Amino acid sequence: MVTSGQLPKGLKEAAEMYAGCVSGASEKQEYLKIIDEQGFSDIKIKKEKNISIPESVLLNYLDKKEVENFKQSGMGIFSITLTANK
Repeated sequence: MVTSGQLPKGLKEAAEMYAGCVSGASEKQEYLKIIDEQGFSDIKIKKEKNISIPESVLLNYLDKKEVENFKQSGMGIFSITLTANK
């Protein structure tokens, strides 16, 4: 999983979100940078799927204001499939 921004603290620290690969998600640009730094080239994102977390689940880890800020931030959580050469 990758994100387009920093996850709220409540999501990053939740065991359930970790088990669901959300809290351990890397920021997309940082993830791509790591792949590049490991000597991979011709990195291409083949598929990018937005992962939507229902508000009812978010409210288990964030208060109402944090949920609203999260939704308004435009930040997304994505599952990506990529290819690269080494």
